[in-house]
Amino acid sequence: MPRQRIIIGIDVGSSNIRVAVAEQGKEQGMPFQILGVGQTRALGMRKGVVVDLEETAKNIKEAVAAAERTSGIKIESATVSLGGDHLGCRSSRGVIAVSRADGEISAEDMDRAVRAASAISLGANREMIQIVPKQFCVDSQQSVKDPVGMKGVRLEVDVLILEGATPFIKNLVKAVGEAEIDIEGLVPSSLAAAKAVLDRRQKELGSLVLDMGSGTTGFCVFEEGEIVDSCILPVGSGHITNDLAIGLRIPIDVAEKIKLEYGSVLPDEINKKEMINLEKLGGDDGEVSRQKVAEIIEARVAEIFDLAHKRLKQIDRAGLLPSGVVLVGGGAKLPGLVDLAKQKLRLPSQIGFPIDFEGVIEQVDDPCFATVLGLIICAGEQNEELRSRVSNTFIFSSLAPAVNKFKNWFKSFLP
Repeated sequence: MPRQRIIIGIDVGSSNIRVAVAEQGKEQGMPFQILGVGQTRALGMRKGVVVDLEETAKNIKEAVAAAERTSGIKIESATVSLGGDHLGCRSSRGVIAVSRADGEISAEDMDRAVRAASAISLGANREMIQIVPKQFCVDSQQSVKDPVGMKGVRLEVDVLILEGATPFIKNLVKAVGEAEIDIEGLVPSSLAAAKAVLDRRQKELGSLVLDMGSGTTGFCVFEEGEIVDSCILPVGSGHITNDLAIGLRIPIDVAEKIKLEYGSVLPDEINKKEMINLEKLGGDDGEVSRQKVAEIIEARVAEIFDLAHKRLKQIDRAGLLPSGVVLVGGGAKLPGLVDLAKQKLRLPSQIGFPIDFEGVIEQVDDPCFATVLGLIICAGEQNEELRSRVSNTFIFSSLAPAVNKFKNWFKSFLP
């Protein structure tokens, strides 16, 4: 029986913190077994960034403790999601000369090319989170996926650099550290969500993943098997709740209940006479029209889709992604959302559910868990790559915690 490895993912979102514990077999291709999950409210987060360090650390501890109880596994380290509209991306190109005299390209040449592409200035208080090679060019041969073993003199690579604001990243790292968890890697939340819900064919044909969180909406485009663009839209499902509270003049807690129980993005399909009793939801005496609720929700969701469409136009992909839009996150469960997405984005649309998982799958078979399960996939891929050769698709900076641990251990032996 091959040995198996425990992998932990922690999704620190704007409204919820989710922890998943999985088991990965030693053999490549074996499915992940979900052993347990934990979830709690994120009271110290706003729009994907830490606003209360102490409260965030406390909430992470609570979610971790819940996952430990359900899985029976002691959690000491994890791969963590990174959110917030400070995240962005930019393209870069690296060029090197092939090192071997016979012109055969090695893995070291690939890594040198990627590092040459990453040698750019990001500006003050910005740092690289991930470097994703999109394609290589060997002399005049374009669109090479893996040049190792090929012959050539000049090797070029086009990469996508995912970046973020250093202060926000450090605050998240500190909050996780105060929760007594070591970080194995940081992964942008939208990219993690895409890992969990897209299959190989969808990535090849071209897909957009919209991760509709509470404070923000993650935007991630794949084409020809690689990520093409990624950003964070500064509007999420929490804004819908705020709109309902203001538009209906009701408490925020009642607005959230109305959104969850009676929400829809298709007001034309709701009977004008259908009313919602506020008293049954904990509010004051009175009623509100369910159609009016749907009109308020539709306006905000349409804004999110308009922002996504604008971004698609900027990267020349508007209406040109055959696999369409995959919707994940808590906001993805609004009735009628798929139909409105088809209308606004002019693309096929569907709700995304995690794929290729076993175990207590009934606990995570939900668009809300896409990000935390994607973190497990990313960590598993990194584990496979470290066992073979240096990674060319994962986070270079994710190795930093392990490297620092080794340095500190080595220094302890010095006089």
